[in-house]
Amino acid sequence: MKKLLTNVQTLDNSQIWFIEKSEPGPDLKLFEARFDFIKNPRNGITEKKVILSGGNAVNVIALTSANEIVLVQQYRFGTASYTLELPGGLVDPDESPIKAAERELEEETGYTCGEKLIPLGKIGQNPVFMDSYVHHFLALDVKLTKKQTLDAGENIEVILMPLEELKFRWQKGEIEHPHSVNALLRYFNSVNYGK
Repeated sequence: MKKLLTNVQTLDNSQIWFIEKSEPGPDLKLFEARFDFIKNPRNGITEKKVILSGGNAVNVIALTSANEIVLVQQYRFGTASYTLELPGGLVDPDESPIKAAERELEEETGYTCGEKLIPLGKIGQNPVFMDSYVHHFLALDVKLTKKQTLDAGENIEVILMPLEELKFRWQKGEIEHPHSVNALLRYFNSVNYGK
């Protein structure tokens, strides 16, 4: 379990949220739950909040030399639907986010990048109740060099799509996975877009 902060302040240091105690929760396979008892600085009331610890994650905007983006389509149990998204996954213990991004791209798609991945920043996975981040990367001139090596619970279809078609579909709201939406937002607004 992660070491907890015992107080968390706002940017102007006016409100301190005090974690009075923590209790372990159930093991949820991908996540470890815990219950934090946090005192609200506004009214002094302590509430029990669930926090999920699952480690950081990564996703990759992978572009081919033909300016196609490598996407994955997979079934998502939470929404009971197939989603079109960027390849990615969890960072293994003692693994850097950039190494995880390279590994996940190769495992899920068979594509590899000869050049160093370009970091596009990170975002909280879901700051409401999770304590981890997803790191976004850009991979240029990727090539299909391997076969997929999927985990037992994965069934992933690889889809190549022209970048401008993806941008159009993203703008229309057809890309629904929030981690992919954010990575694409960062990419389309970066100096790397269109290079």
